[in-house]
Amino acid sequence: LRMLQVKLIVTGDDFGYCPRRNQGIVDCFLAGAVSNVSLLVNGSAAADAAKLARRHNIPIGLHANLSEGSPVCEVLKTNSSLLNQDGFFHGKMGFRTALSKGLLNMSEVKQELKAQVELFRELTGHLPPHMDGHQHIHVLPEVRHVFAEVLEEYGIKYTRVPIEPGLHNCDWIPQSLMDFYLGVEEDSFNTVDVFTRHGIRWPDIYIGLSTMGKNMSVSNIWSAIDAAIAQLASKEPSPPTPQRGTVTIELMVHPGYPSIPPVGGCGEGPDDFSQSWERLHELQTLIKPELQSQYKTRNIQLCSFKDL
Repeated sequence: LRMLQVKLIVTGDDFGYCPRRNQGIVDCFLAGAVSNVSLLVNGSAAADAAKLARRHNIPIGLHANLSEGSPVCEVLKTNSSLLNQDGFFHGKMGFRTALSKGLLNMSEVKQELKAQVELFRELTGHLPPHMDGHQHIHVLPEVRHVFAEVLEEYGIKYTRVPIEPGLHNCDWIPQSLMDFYLGVEEDSFNTVDVFTRHGIRWPDIYIGLSTMGKNMSVSNIWSAIDAAIAQLASKEPSPPTPQRGTVTIELMVHPGYPSIPPVGGCGEGPDDFSQSWERLHELQTLIKPELQSQYKTRNIQLCSFKDL
């Protein structure tokens, strides 16, 4: 395993959520702790985030959002199956409930996803090299097909498939959250064929559920990486072929300085997760020098999707 070259994409999600989230992600990038960001184009500080990315040359992709805040497509802002009675998206669980009841119009899902890609292009000057889903909506039944079609139409090559090796062994995750994660995992398994058929790619390994928020520590990040690489190696034909000398990993992170209401969010103000100390805890963990030095000793190169 020591001979493996590991390419690690550390993606800061929710760029554009609020000025303090933006600042935290930029600080992480400048410290060499985050190598890629995912932009919420309906975030209250999205335009500012795009400017920061351009100023600091931060690799940026699209964090497609159908669950929090307001749509960006004008037509869907007033009357659409994507909205609840308050005129906002249905929420992380509400979206899943509405979907399971057959209440969501997939042509509206497609319309909104395309509008978000177009707005991303308007803000950044280019198409997103990668596109994933806020709160993992992109791997849900029905949505996964539409999502794949949009990526293929725009020639967006990369996405995220949130199947985390070793997740089942993480006994520190509370049961209610674990149930949600296992749902995401099952949806992801069922998405692999769909994305493959549309020629979409994703890194060999995804990590991020077991290391989120207060659960993030230098040792947790390493055990997640080690468990993932060990599992991959055990599945590989042996001896490994030369082209398999490189393993790609995406580590999903949410660093930032806590949001202070009413500033932030995607139209409804910031949620609890964004206001909590856990953002800052992630930031402080990611910039630790011992994490950085271990990347070097282990032959791990931080990169972005366009470096794959």
